[in-house]
Amino acid sequence: MSFDWKKLLTSNWPEKVYSYTERDTILYALGVGFGQDPLDTNELDFVFEKTGKLKAVPTQATVIAWDDAPIMDIGINTLMAVHGEQSVTLHKPLPTAGTVAASIRFPAIFDKGAGKGAVILIETTIRDHNTKELLCTNRMTVFARGDGGFDGPEGSAPSAHPIPERQPDAVIDFKTRPDQAFLYALSGDRNALHRDPVFAANAGFPRPVLQGLCTYGAACHAILKSQVGYDAAQIAEIGGRFSAPVFPGEMIRTEIWRDGSVVSFRCKLPERKDAVAFNNGKAVLREQ
Repeated sequence: MSFDWKKLLTSNWPEKVYSYTERDTILYALGVGFGQDPLDTNELDFVFEKTGKLKAVPTQATVIAWDDAPIMDIGINTLMAVHGEQSVTLHKPLPTAGTVAASIRFPAIFDKGAGKGAVILIETTIRDHNTKELLCTNRMTVFARGDGGFDGPEGSAPSAHPIPERQPDAVIDFKTRPDQAFLYALSGDRNALHRDPVFAANAGFPRPVLQGLCTYGAACHAILKSQVGYDAAQIAEIGGRFSAPVFPGEMIRTEIWRDGSVVSFRCKLPERKDAVAFNNGKAVLREQ
């Protein structure tokens, strides 16, 4: 492995400042599937500012301070790197516009061994730039499939949230658009894997794949619709594991289980024999 993993864990990465607008909030909502039914007034509040009560989708927290430069610059083989897990803790409901300060750190790196890859944990803390109030914390893991065997610490990502064995309490279908990856890319993830057929083929895929964070946003959409009446302020935490690629144009079926304030979920692909695209999902709702 070509990067200095010890330095990576101990370095102080500079805080960066970002601004986003209501336009960005609407664009993100469109990118994860809101607004497909213009007569659905619940979804209108996420894509039309003139309702007077514009809302931000909670998972927009992953893109308001989008910066993939650190993971691109640390020396791993990015062609072989995949997004393993993602979670967001919302310390307060996400504003629909603002200026934020983001701080990134790498809490841990685990060496799975030569030929087995490495697991990199990344945490981004986002605060209101003016008030310094903590808004959200993003946590993700990257599985660097081509970079194991660097004599680093052994270990693995935190254990997964278990999915209940009973039948789901709700099932929500979302049909992605063939151009969904291009639309979502305008909110952040412009990796060529999602839009360039040649790049995707070199990475081992038959065609470009949908951004994992777009699937994640679609799952959040399903929870908003089925569990909290589109009240975005009720979602305090949401996360899970990416387990299979989604191809733009496919159906995403989100299965949901509710146990008090804990919502378990997973996303299946019914057009591919119910392959699981996002698994071990857990959302925590604020007490009302």
